[in-house]
Amino acid sequence: MPAFLSPFPLLIAASVALTAGFSGSSARAQNAPIRSDVSGVTPHTATPLTYADLASMADAAEVVLRAQVRKTSRLKPEQTPGLAPGMARLLVEARTQTVLTGPAMGETVRYLADVPLDAKGKVPKLSKAVVLLFARTVAGRPGELRLVDGGAQIAWSGETEMRTRAILTEMLSPEAPPRVIGVREVLYVPGNLVGEGETQVFLQTENNAPVSISVIRRPGMERNWGVSLSEIVDQAARPPARDTLTWYRLACSLPPSMPPGASLSGSAAQVRAAAEDYAFVVGQLGECTRTRPAVER
Repeated sequence: MPAFLSPFPLLIAASVALTAGFSGSSARAQNAPIRSDVSGVTPHTATPLTYADLASMADAAEVVLRAQVRKTSRLKPEQTPGLAPGMARLLVEARTQTVLTGPAMGETVRYLADVPLDAKGKVPKLSKAVVLLFARTVAGRPGELRLVDGGAQIAWSGETEMRTRAILTEMLSPEAPPRVIGVREVLYVPGNLVGEGETQVFLQTENNAPVSISVIRRPGMERNWGVSLSEIVDQAARPPARDTLTWYRLACSLPPSMPPGASLSGSAAQVRAAAEDYAFVVGQLGECTRTRPAVER
């Protein structure tokens, strides 16, 4: 019997490690309900995953793969610390079908996943279900995976895989926008005419790569804004399209209002204009819609 399946201490340690990555809110929603058209698998109604849902899991994953569930074993209550009511923690063995990104996988992978119980309080039948997994490898244990969170086993569909592949392609591109971790400074510069001016928002990124936002005001015209991913603040920069990686980095990371002390503008009127332009950008980006908690990296 494989080592992953046999020793109870290892199961408990893996279950604790899985739980440790959850926040209080994610512990109540660790898993988007699994849906499948495979015969014998209980379907569950679920809200379709948003771009932010998929991007958050992909961003935290070392490996993303499609697999078919072969068998599952439910862990005992003493092996599932922190498990939310109405959920079951399963030890899953699945057959690898294709790796979307990450290191090569063997024919079989094993991992822990949290799934919702059905209306009768029973574990749904997942045998033969095809799923997408967002996971990290386990050092020294080939074939074992640790999902980025308990719900990072999602129902496969051609559309979901296509959307996931598009996100991974953007993330792996040399031109990929960096992760935004905060607002460094905001500067409003008035123009020569009344009502004319420009706000520049400089962002702090994880790898210190440049990202800036510019907002242009001209009398009698609507404000224009755009994002620049270079050292040069380009007035011709354009807003990012929704459901793209640049949009995700901004809409899901920027604070809702200009942070206190971020403005370098001189007068109170200039600080106010900078705050207004910042709020304008946040409004233009729109809500970072999620149906599941964000995954911590």
